[in-house]
Amino acid sequence: MSFELPKLNYSYDALEPSIDARTMEIHYTKHHQAYVDNLNKAIEGTDLENKSIEEICKTGTDKPAVRNNGGGHYNHSLFWEILTPGGSKEPVGNVKAAMETYGGFEKFKDEFSAAAKSRFGSGWAWLIKKEDGSVVVSSTPNQDNPLMPVADVQGTPVLGIDVWEHAYYLHYQNRRPDYVSAFFNVINWDKVEELYNK
Repeated sequence: MSFELPKLNYSYDALEPSIDARTMEIHYTKHHQAYVDNLNKAIEGTDLENKSIEEICKTGTDKPAVRNNGGGHYNHSLFWEILTPGGSKEPVGNVKAAMETYGGFEKFKDEFSAAAKSRFGSGWAWLIKKEDGSVVVSSTPNQDNPLMPVADVQGTPVLGIDVWEHAYYLHYQNRRPDYVSAFFNVINWDKVEELYNK
């Protein structure tokens, strides 16, 4: 099975001004495409070739090319899914209820923003669903994610922000905190809820 770049549900300019069209186009067609191409090369002829991307993240992390490119493909596929033009103001349904137990939306927002802003170098910040249904914020370096056994906090990602410079540098330069703040303007909380309920 060869992996492919997922289809976007919106145009490159649909997330402006929070995420600019040029960044979206390069991020999607160059960076994500490279992860897909390199992942397909890395798994060709191996026992990972017919596994899902989730299974690859859970079992293939002892191979650097698989870990980096498999993570890159999984992470970016999730990222595009949870973005939407205009965004939605705050969580809904079971995610909202889980956040209330966690301390509420404002606590989540503060912790998530801090995780994204303080991740040294390249990486991701996450909202993770644990096995018991609770939610927690974490971050991972590079293209690691919480499905991987190497992650400090494991669980199922339901929301993630890419804090590699390629995700924001054309528009925000070194102002990562501004990018993180703008990210909240384009979150699709209905999709986050759908992912949580899976």
